[in-house]
Amino acid sequence: MGVTLTGMADVEFEQSQSLSRADAAKLLASLSEALGGDEEHAHLRLGDSTVTVRVPEQVRAEIEIEVERDELELEIELSWSLATPRTRRSTSAKEASS
Repeated sequence: MGVTLTGMADVEFEQSQSLSRADAAKLLASLSEALGGDEEHAHLRLGDSTVTVRVPEQVRAEIEIEVERDELELEIELSWSLATPRTRRSTSAKEASS
């Protein structure tokens, strides 16, 4: 199954599964490889699915570690705007016409 998420509003793709520590490391490495590529779009393999998203050069990162009773939760969240970034040329052209 392949899903492309670009410019859609209010869409959520969530997957939860039990993994070995080695498989969790492979998942993180796969995500890292997809995000670190030279392409504008990242193709993220999540189990039997592939999700394609546009990733800009700059993203916001949040890491949270929460310990509650006998469970530790590690969350890594990356976020960015879906708005199309303005190019310098179009911004300069607007300034010149003002």
